[in-house]
Amino acid sequence: MMYFFDTYALLEIFYGNERYRKYLDEDVITTKLNLMEIYYHMLREEGEDFANQYYDETVEYAIDFDDRDIKESMRFRLNMKKEKKNLSYVDALGYVIAEKLGIKFLTGDNAFEGMDNVEYVK
Repeated sequence: MMYFFDTYALLEIFYGNERYRKYLDEDVITTKLNLMEIYYHMLREEGEDFANQYYDETVEYAIDFDDRDIKESMRFRLNMKKEKKNLSYVDALGYVIAEKLGIKFLTGDNAFEGMDNVEYVK
């Protein structure tokens, strides 16, 4: 099965959250924007050498997105804001891409709990 891993999921896997272990054998996609967030975190917490290594090892999982994805994700983000859910731009984009591809959006972000097309793991 294929999943879109958001930044939350990628960090949980990196830090060894056992609840995410079963997803290690699944097909993974993400975007370079998610990897940008991970790179920043790793740079800050683990140092530049490690951040570079992690990025280089995960960039193969990044897929591209187009203008339609950007526009749709911002409409989605605005609608979620009306429901008092504050999603980041990157999370909104990832969710829209997952829906477009017909795959689950893997996250532990509370804003996505109970939403359609989400595999919510804390």
